[in-house]
Amino acid sequence: MSDTALDTRQKALLVNLDPRLYGTFAEIGAGQEVVRWFFRVGGAAGTVAKSMSAYDMTVSDAIYGTSDRYVSRSRLEAMLAHEFELNVQRLDSKRGDHTCFFAFADTVAARSFRGGSECHGWMGITFQHAPRAPESRILIHVRMLDVENAAQAEALGMVGVNLVYGAGFLHQDPESLLLSLLDQLSVGRIEIDMIEFSGAAFSKVDNRLMSLKLVQLGLSGAAMFGPHGEVLQPSEVFYRKAILVERGAFHPVTKVHMDMLKSASEKFRALPEVKNANTPVIEVMEITMRNLLSDQTAVDPQDFLDRADVLAACGLPVLVSDFSEYYRLSAFLSRMTHEPIGIALGVTRLLNLFDESFYANLPGGLLESFGRLLKHQLKLFVYPALDKDSATIRTVENLVVPAGLQKLYEYLNERGSFVGLDAADPSLLSIYPKDVLSAMLRRDPTWKTMVPPEVVETIEQKKLFMHDSEPKA
Repeated sequence: MSDTALDTRQKALLVNLDPRLYGTFAEIGAGQEVVRWFFRVGGAAGTVAKSMSAYDMTVSDAIYGTSDRYVSRSRLEAMLAHEFELNVQRLDSKRGDHTCFFAFADTVAARSFRGGSECHGWMGITFQHAPRAPESRILIHVRMLDVENAAQAEALGMVGVNLVYGAGFLHQDPESLLLSLLDQLSVGRIEIDMIEFSGAAFSKVDNRLMSLKLVQLGLSGAAMFGPHGEVLQPSEVFYRKAILVERGAFHPVTKVHMDMLKSASEKFRALPEVKNANTPVIEVMEITMRNLLSDQTAVDPQDFLDRADVLAACGLPVLVSDFSEYYRLSAFLSRMTHEPIGIALGVTRLLNLFDESFYANLPGGLLESFGRLLKHQLKLFVYPALDKDSATIRTVENLVVPAGLQKLYEYLNERGSFVGLDAADPSLLSIYPKDVLSAMLRRDPTWKTMVPPEVVETIEQKKLFMHDSEPKA
């Protein structure tokens, strides 16, 4: 991604010429695109202990064990564990004093002559950052966006070389390593939607921040992690599941957020297409880059982790995205699953969807945005809001949209695109996250009545958000 970065050939040669680095390349599914670079530049005997491709599934199973899906994290992990262990067993006594062993592996589904399938792959490296050091590991998931097989193979090889070089020379600076993965490439060719660092070289790395960096740096439109901080790959998590997403700033999580999700979940799960099909449902909280930047000029890593911690206290996975427009979120989720999708939002946010100024970049304007948003029978689950000025409660049934759009609103409502929700307790509607945060920063204990008990406990134990000196707008 940097104009001054070493090119792929230079990186491969530097790896070959470094006497420390020695290991195995195991590649399945798109030829041996990565190791080819190391053979091509010369000096590969100094780096490559073994190169192989167990392309036949029966052969692959015999070596690495059976797997439900061949292009999967579990298959990649089995490949890395097997090959790294063999390197140490066979070579440590002879050269372990001065060698950093590694095992690189990938398992890929590139474009085939039949076409139609998703072009993606898992790639990783297990390595020693010093001779006889405990192992460290980097895993990534890539989506290949080129339309031709040859171009996909070329891009895959370049990412692989970048990963091997990064493990060997940039492991002390994980953020620079991450940024270097698309050197000599562009996000129009490769998307990296998951990265995980683990092991001795990365003991201080928080993978939630690395997930955020993927989105910040434009390497992916979205990244995901679980309630225990574990990195998740969206297409694997969402595969064959009905998805319910609630978008928010969660600064902090309040009783309103949780009541909205509970109410939406009950109605979403009761939909015939979900209930009758006995479809598994996953509930996710989404934070957009716009939400993270709404009250600050740059994303504050600690502030982001505070939000992640309170969501974790609620036992919920988090999706971090750059999809400020709801129709982009819809397109992303529709690519992940063919099952029903729901988005929970407040009635004020629904009103914002009818603001035509948001769609100047779309040729079809507001109509196109709704066409894209609701294309796959997606439904919006709409939570009521208290109008402070009139002291009335706005709902799906009484919402008034801008002049000229009321007929459109009524049509979409009548077709079932909007599902009205009820607050468990009308008093919840007077809770606003800004007021909660302001009370927290003033050390006013009333904030504890406005957030779930488990969130109160987490905030107090970890002193979350307390590093802010002034309430944020």
